[in-house]
Amino acid sequence: MNYKLNISSRKEALIKLLDVIIKHENEIIQALYDDFKKPPFESIATETSYVISELKDTIKNIRKWSKIRRVFPSVLNFPSTDYIVKEPYGKVLIIAPWNYPFQLAICPLVSAVAAGNQVVLKPSELTPKTSAILLKIVEKSFQHQHVRVIEGGVETAQKLLAQRWDYIFFTGSVAVGKIVAKAAAEHLTPVTLELGGKNPCIIDETANLKLAARRIVWGKFMNAGQTCIAPDYILIQEDMKSHFVEFLKTEITKAYGKNPKKSPDFARIVNEKNCIRLMSLIEPEKVIFGGETDIEDHYIAPTLIEENSLDSLLMQEEIFGPILPIISYRDEKEISQTISRYEKPLALYVFTDDRKFARKIVTTFTFGGGCVNDTVIHFTNKRLPFGGVGHSGIGAYHGQLSFDTFSHKKGIVKKANWLDLDLRYAPYANKINILKKILNWL
Repeated sequence: MNYKLNISSRKEALIKLLDVIIKHENEIIQALYDDFKKPPFESIATETSYVISELKDTIKNIRKWSKIRRVFPSVLNFPSTDYIVKEPYGKVLIIAPWNYPFQLAICPLVSAVAAGNQVVLKPSELTPKTSAILLKIVEKSFQHQHVRVIEGGVETAQKLLAQRWDYIFFTGSVAVGKIVAKAAAEHLTPVTLELGGKNPCIIDETANLKLAARRIVWGKFMNAGQTCIAPDYILIQEDMKSHFVEFLKTEITKAYGKNPKKSPDFARIVNEKNCIRLMSLIEPEKVIFGGETDIEDHYIAPTLIEENSLDSLLMQEEIFGPILPIISYRDEKEISQTISRYEKPLALYVFTDDRKFARKIVTTFTFGGGCVNDTVIHFTNKRLPFGGVGHSGIGAYHGQLSFDTFSHKKGIVKKANWLDLDLRYAPYANKINILKKILNWL
């Protein structure tokens, strides 16, 4: 079947996928819970409903997004008609992560299929229940030669990366992203790399501290902190720190109770290895709230750390867990010194009622995307590009941009035959001055 040219077949496949996902939504939610006790509310909000919304939007707009687009022609080519044709890259490899194992597998798959590609999806081996339901859904929705799910671990990923692809879409860590980029470079394969980084969250003296605490607790501890755009550390004006810490404690308790381990709304760390890594980052003498752990349950409590050293283990790499270091600053120079120690982050957040300060922060620092007076929610707007910069990623997607990500755009000039000027043809004698005048005029 020629998926490249037949828009109708792509749309039909996506409609079928939508129907299958809706029918299996409860199984997806259960799989996510089985993998790392992801709360059903979070599974619906950040996984199934998000995917369903993305599918509906893509189905609605696929014909519009795939249309040939006319552009204004160059005077140099007069008379001509100029336009852009979108075509699929061909064979696409999607490597999905474990932290949002359903959403971050299906959303790029939807766009790759909409753009007309054949897809191989490699789910994460760290979430086996979700991987199994992904396989089931894809097999019910697509023909085998159109979309395939290949399960397996690191060895499987290495074998897949050793093959030649027309496009690779990877979501995961910076370290693995570099491996993917190196493998893609062997064949000059274009890539989208959705990575991460140490996302700063800045709070100045004008901020609404109580509201900031509520929104930060939500954005940080959702999915047990295993979110690539979660705030990684707090930078707060030193006079506000003690008050803010109390607000954070209150909001954590309101959200998860006095014992978050018993809360049905708090997820677990995905596996023992990651749990041990996170436990090693906690220095007990710096804990000002939380700090409880249970290696057998892969549990780490929402934990606040009073951090006074940027050289600590906690501040060396992206945390990716429910541990929140709080660092105070005296002036804007200290903000800059702290943020500049790290690679460009995937997200940045600033809480302030000072518009000038907010604008200055947003324009001074380079980062993937972010929010003023909130966290994480920029991800939900399909009209905003989502992606990193530098070490936090290459490329962006969401909405129509996702369709464009998986499409090669060909520029075409259709030249008319009713006029053919002599200027561009040899011999060039006595034409240089005319050429200069035309080019200067343009």
